[in-house]
Amino acid sequence: MGTQTAEETFTLEEILASVKESNRLILWNDETNTFEHVIHCLMYHLQYTEKQAEKIAWKVHTEGKCAVLEGSYTEMEIYRKILKAEGLTVSVE
Repeated sequence: MGTQTAEETFTLEEILASVKESNRLILWNDETNTFEHVIHCLMYHLQYTEKQAEKIAWKVHTEGKCAVLEGSYTEMEIYRKILKAEGLTVSVE
């Protein structure tokens, strides 16, 4: 019985982002998610208050994006995957 390993590749941008001291999780506006869903996700996964989550949701709606969290690349990637699984449009910068 053999063991298989999956090879993971990274872009230069991802490698450089991983060595930066601080990265930001960006929430993007989309035509799919409701304000209620975005607010719920921000409160549930990022522990924002309802008022804070509403302010972020409005900023995303009016400006197109908003930084919602800052930290290590690894930490931001974890939260990106969580919010993406909820259907939100997110990226790490």
